[in-house]
Amino acid sequence: MMNDKLLSELKGYQIVGRHSAVKTCLWLKKSLKDEGVCYKQKFYGIHSHRCLQMTPSLMCNQSCVYCWRPLELLKGFRGWDDPGFIVRESIKAQHRLLSGFHGTPGVNRKKLDEAYNPNQVAISLIGEPTLYPYLPEMIEEYKRNGFTTFLVTNGTMPEMLEKVNPTQLYVSLTAFDEESHLTLNRPPKSNWTRILESLDVMREKECRTVIRLTLIKGMNMGENAIENYARLIERAEPDYVEAKAYMFLGYSRLRLKYENMPEFTDIIEFSRKLSEVSGYEIVKESEPSRVVLLEG
Repeated sequence: MMNDKLLSELKGYQIVGRHSAVKTCLWLKKSLKDEGVCYKQKFYGIHSHRCLQMTPSLMCNQSCVYCWRPLELLKGFRGWDDPGFIVRESIKAQHRLLSGFHGTPGVNRKKLDEAYNPNQVAISLIGEPTLYPYLPEMIEEYKRNGFTTFLVTNGTMPEMLEKVNPTQLYVSLTAFDEESHLTLNRPPKSNWTRILESLDVMREKECRTVIRLTLIKGMNMGENAIENYARLIERAEPDYVEAKAYMFLGYSRLRLKYENMPEFTDIIEFSRKLSEVSGYEIVKESEPSRVVLLEG
């Protein structure tokens, strides 16, 4: 059953079935009005206005201090929805969300028409998607419908990562060792060894792979963190590393301070130091999103 209080706070979400959801992101809205695009378009070539942002799992197995979403949504439910149902209904949910843009001033009509035919899915909205047991089948169903698939995971389910084959696999890291994992990710019990196993899985994947570092000023940007991140990167051998600033938004404001949000100059400096240690080169950046892309 969905927690009614938290459900009421999920403004702008379209709930799909029993445990999934869709939401249009800020950059889709900006792209429709020709006011900018997501850094993923600049880095990886996907089109922001044709991207469907969703989750098949309105639940998470961690309580990260930096998470700007509600940390607990489902209070028990019966059964998992069919992956085909989730794909069909998520596209319908995207259409419902897009219908509100027809009366919005400044919308590019050609882009709006194209947006009704999404061709990219970001499986990253809220919760931990690898908790959904039919994730591999759902990804394949999206592919059959002409989508590229970006999967973002906290890396705590290595056995699921072995099974999935997305277009792009992100493992999102904030911690750089077990101690910081317990402090920043706050799992019920330590699953740091499982995250390390996921990095081993990442090394063997044939899809495009990315480690995304969520950087929090005063917590995981020091010299020791950089050296440890470099070791984790060496272990996983991802195609890319994203160094991205924590943003002082949503529920994270209850746990962190504004001063914990790095400036873009902080991200540039961190990335320069990480490049020196890891051997990965800075290739692109996006100041509005405070993110730098490094390539191995």
